[in-house]
Amino acid sequence: MSDDTIRLVTVGRILRRRRRLLAVLVVVGALVGYGVSVLFPPRYTASASVLLPGQWEQRELVTQVEIATSSTVVDKAGEALRWSDVSEKELRERVSAEITDGNIIKISGKAGTPERAQRLSDEVARQFVAYAALIATGTTDPDGATGPEALRQQVARTNQRITDLANAADPGQTVESVQARTELEKLRTALQDAMQKLDESNPATSKAGLVVMGPAPRPTGEAPPTRWQLVGGGALLFFILAIAGHLAAARVNRRLRSEPEIAAALGAALLGTVDVPGQRREHRPKARGARARLKRLLGIDTRWDLPAPRSSGDEAGRRIRYRRVCARLRERLPAARRVLVVVPDDDEVARRAAGQLAAEAEGDPLLRVVEVSVARPLVPDRDAESGALVVLSAGARSAEELAGVAGACADGGHEVVGVVVAGAVLARASGPADRPVDPPTAVAAVHDHARGGSA
Repeated sequence: MSDDTIRLVTVGRILRRRRRLLAVLVVVGALVGYGVSVLFPPRYTASASVLLPGQWEQRELVTQVEIATSSTVVDKAGEALRWSDVSEKELRERVSAEITDGNIIKISGKAGTPERAQRLSDEVARQFVAYAALIATGTTDPDGATGPEALRQQVARTNQRITDLANAADPGQTVESVQARTELEKLRTALQDAMQKLDESNPATSKAGLVVMGPAPRPTGEAPPTRWQLVGGGALLFFILAIAGHLAAARVNRRLRSEPEIAAALGAALLGTVDVPGQRREHRPKARGARARLKRLLGIDTRWDLPAPRSSGDEAGRRIRYRRVCARLRERLPAARRVLVVVPDDDEVARRAAGQLAAEAEGDPLLRVVEVSVARPLVPDRDAESGALVVLSAGARSAEELAGVAGACADGGHEVVGVVVAGAVLARASGPADRPVDPPTAVAAVHDHARGGSA
């Protein structure tokens, strides 16, 4: 698996063989998403639109968006709303603005209820228009203490002062009094002309008059992510993580799959491969304890990355394979009268293959089958055996585990003379003549169990 390209067939195999585990993880992810939705209450979003009349460049519109979400505007809106349960920082995070088509800025506000969201967006839009008007007039002082507006007020006061001076002048028709009144009127006219030219030359006057295009509509649904979106997102996230975890585990898998690799790890010759008819459930180890029962319930007590059992030929073809393995064993040990057959205790396919080998050998040599724990292998001491034959399934053991089995055989005084790799196959429907031979009698006389610590 580590050298293969991940294909859709691999994902399909995970979906088929881990469907119960994936279903449980999807439910757990949905519950986690629901818990997140409870911790974070729903939010509602309302939006108010502000029209900017005139011709605006893109950079100017961006500037207006920044002004709409500035702390000055949002803080003034917060002062007007007087929400004691919302801080200034949180209020700024709930306000956003964006440019839409037609020189329109859409101001959005989020709140815990539709009414509050509507009030927030309307108040921010109103404060934005007021603040933009102050900027357009050249002042940010709401009292009008500076800027063009203050200048107009000062001109008005100066005109009033000129009028007072003209009225206080000598009402007579002397040359001096007429000249004084004439100079005052010229001064008044000059001031009025200067203010008119100032207004005409001010570029901000053409861009004043921002308009709020009505109140924000009250939202009818939650702002994303909604509760159902969080539930679905949690389920999808756990599903993807489960698939990714299986693929990552397959990438780092060190179990040996090919027959030459298995033989090399045991330091023995490969005597052949045999087929064991049956279904995939026969790969399942014996359930011991609550943990094993839970694994079986979730469907994780079997390997998912093993290839699907291939179709098998008839019983006669399968027996020929066993007989050839027995013949090769006799060639390697021509004087042997007894051979120890070592089988992993959790490998049902290998156990059945060992029993069939014992039946096909017909006592020449006599095969003594022992089951060992791969985690802590222990092989009986040598008695009359001429060597050890290891029978196991492909893709179930790592090189370190097989080296441990070989070491246990050596500690017991047994030389590993051969390896037989067993594979599960799908037996096709057959008549009574093709039914497999049941070898319980042959196996019972030579079947032992070996468990315990390492020799």
